[in-house]
Amino acid sequence: MNYIVFDLEWNQCPYGKCREEARLPFEIIEIGAVKLNKNREYVEEFHRIIKPAVYKKLHYRTKEVINLDDEALAHGIGFREAVREFLTFCGPEAVFCTWGNIDLLELQRNMKYYGVLKLLKGPLHFCDVQKLFSISFEDGRSRKSLEYGIDFLQLEKDQKFHSALADARYTARIFMRIEDQIIRDFDSIDCYQNPKSKKEEIHAVYKGYSKFISREFPSKEEAMHDREVSSTHCNVCGKTARKKLRWFSSNSKNYYCLAICPQHGMLRGKTRIKKTDEGKVFAIKTIRQVSDEEAAEIRQKKEAMKKKRKMKR
Repeated sequence: MNYIVFDLEWNQCPYGKCREEARLPFEIIEIGAVKLNKNREYVEEFHRIIKPAVYKKLHYRTKEVINLDDEALAHGIGFREAVREFLTFCGPEAVFCTWGNIDLLELQRNMKYYGVLKLLKGPLHFCDVQKLFSISFEDGRSRKSLEYGIDFLQLEKDQKFHSALADARYTARIFMRIEDQIIRDFDSIDCYQNPKSKKEEIHAVYKGYSKFISREFPSKEEAMHDREVSSTHCNVCGKTARKKLRWFSSNSKNYYCLAICPQHGMLRGKTRIKKTDEGKVFAIKTIRQVSDEEAAEIRQKKEAMKKKRKMKR
């Protein structure tokens, strides 16, 4: 097993949303990666510049940020070739590590656009180093920039940020300083390639909460009526928890509920409805213990929703 710490740079449509390719809002133009062994010791690096095929002109904001110009991109290689070389570099037992969850999403979106997504089967367990940094050194909820993390740990800044390889190196340096137990306890799951059948649905228990990722449904209403999606089980003991406040929607995507476990007290359920590229939906449900104050906030949220609906009538 190896850890693959990688970073991407991408371009977007320079002519605005009206001329954007809907299936590819961000086109990858650079891949940088650092391979670490299972002990998180440096092994080797990977770097490729990709010649753009969809947005051939750099967006002005992209120009301001990245350390590439049109001439460098013109000498790049095609995306299919680059991603195949990258996956060969990664090897069959790679664990991906990124700063945040966006890079892994965009990698798969680009692979899907170019018809090579079958080379990388998901859903993917990965290490979100941004999240792990927050859990290790801050409050566990904040999400700071990569440069902030380097400054916080007083690590050397010897390269420009916003270069794929440089940012991968910086991310690897921070990752090397995360405790093993935190990495084991707080892995992340990328669901761009979401479960397609009941057999593929994901049940995971982490330190402090449980997560369930459902199969696809035609609509959010059908998803929320599914027995497994609507059930509540204690994240500590796994036993069925009786609902004190049934599922309700705070907006078009998030649902909340309150339940009680006789042994472990009040629990909060949160379900996010995610939409696939094909227009179907799936649910990501988390359940965790909450204090009386947090439970009261959920109740207040429901009351606020009731008042808002009455005002619309």
